[in-house]
Amino acid sequence: MAYCGKCGNQIDEGVKFCPACGAALQVAQPETVQPEPQQPVQPEPTAEERLQEATKTIDSVAQKLGNTADHSAEYDKTDAEANKVMALLSYLGILVLVPIFAAKHSAYVRFHANQGVVLLLGMIGYSIADGIVTAILRAILYKVLGLWSIYSMCSSIINLLYVGFTVLAIIGIINVLNGRAMDLPIIGKYRVLK
Repeated sequence: MAYCGKCGNQIDEGVKFCPACGAALQVAQPETVQPEPQQPVQPEPTAEERLQEATKTIDSVAQKLGNTADHSAEYDKTDAEANKVMALLSYLGILVLVPIFAAKHSAYVRFHANQGVVLLLGMIGYSIADGIVTAILRAILYKVLGLWSIYSMCSSIINLLYVGFTVLAIIGIINVLNGRAMDLPIIGKYRVLK
């Protein structure tokens, strides 16, 4: 119910004049509420769009890893063909010592032996770090907290990183078989042997 602003008499809704004093009533206009401007809603990407984005990211990383320096032009092709077996031994762990001592006059073998030594040193360093981290995790997660499943999962993840060394060795072997002298991703820029 509304009241007359002049005489205070109670009046019905929708009346334009007060029945007691005849004063014109002002009908209050309903307030118009301005809607808040909404920011445009970005549609959720579809599974295909997410897959394309992930593929682009993986391709970018692979291109950066695979885009290493190629030193093949610096080495004699006949040297590369004649010493493929020795160069291949460079990527088989401790067998890197064979080409270091047996083919020390071949620049092509020396290049691959350097990468094999860096790979071996990286693997040894990682093994030491793995042993330390695993011992700490065993002491904290398994012995103190009794969380065998979490310790086991962490240990498995740490051991999966050894696959990276295997992948690098395979890349090196493929380079040797193709007669190329390309730096390995990540570790190829380091020189141990002169």
